[in-house]
Amino acid sequence: MTRLAAIDKNRITADFFDGYAEDFDSIYGSGKDRVSRFINRVFRKSIQKRYELTLNACRDIMGKRVLDVGCGPGHYSVALAKRGAGWVHGIDFAPQMIELARKKAEAMKVSENCLFEVKDFYAIDCNNYDYLILMGFMDYVEDARLCIEKAISLCQGKVFFSFPVSDGILAWQRKIRYKRKCPLYLYSYNDLLRLFYSIPGLKFRIRNLRRDFWVEAWKLQDQARQ
Repeated sequence: MTRLAAIDKNRITADFFDGYAEDFDSIYGSGKDRVSRFINRVFRKSIQKRYELTLNACRDIMGKRVLDVGCGPGHYSVALAKRGAGWVHGIDFAPQMIELARKKAEAMKVSENCLFEVKDFYAIDCNNYDYLILMGFMDYVEDARLCIEKAISLCQGKVFFSFPVSDGILAWQRKIRYKRKCPLYLYSYNDLLRLFYSIPGLKFRIRNLRRDFWVEAWKLQDQARQ
């Protein structure tokens, strides 16, 4: 795929999430509509589960540096800042998401420990993050291996990913909903095994949350730290 084609796909995805920002924010419980809350509870349960798993897996967070890739409205970033993270860097390609994240950090009085900006993940060159979070990000990434390798190269500790499951009724309804909105990439368990085993020097664990796979990965030389 050409660089221009990649930019076009990113622009389509960014435009979609700009318009979706307020509704997306409600997935984590801030929505007031009863029907929306029911849908979130029944059909998006794994989104809450992966949130809990990630926060709990960021052990000894005090003073640590975190990069939240595709941070959306900042739920992970703000929660980790509240728990004592020394520096949280949230990036997204949708400006409206970044605005929501900044407002959330200000409301929770952690804005001094957070930086939110519209930025290309592949332009990040700082490699001293203790944790990287890519939740709901791999859904829209065409070259998953390149993205994983980039994430691992920036991190001194663990990287957390989610990958949308390719089979079942939840995958089926997502394919229909996203068909004319933006590119969507789905995975089977075997897809992930092949993908992560293909990257030398990498350790990983996979959990099936029904709608998503939750993956934690780290470099082999960092195993003693886990």
